[in-house]
Amino acid sequence: MSKKIKHLEFIQGVVNRLSQNSFLLKGWSVLLVSALLALVGSRGSEKDLLMLVPYVPAVAFWGLDAYFLWQERLYRALYDHVRGLDENEIDFAMDVSIVDGQVVEWWRVIFSKPLLA
Repeated sequence: MSKKIKHLEFIQGVVNRLSQNSFLLKGWSVLLVSALLALVGSRGSEKDLLMLVPYVPAVAFWGLDAYFLWQERLYRALYDHVRGLDENEIDFAMDVSIVDGQVVEWWRVIFSKPLLA
């Protein structure tokens, strides 16, 4: 097996793990926010102030999901970079800083279509 194919498999493995982490994060987000909403809904008079509590983990999970999507985009850009290298240039580096300028910043990913939909 060529060095290039092996390196691309390593990068694809990272992309797969990041995608799986994002999927699991969304599941935990739905579970936690739903549980908090149910708990707040069962309260009496102080319900109005407690309705803000579920927004805290929702925003935190939104930021984490954006981080995973940003990292996934960085590794996809690294994949494209490695794909264009010659066989003798393969060094199995997993450093995404060489493609950092090709992907939008983390805070812009927060407002991207996949996370807003």
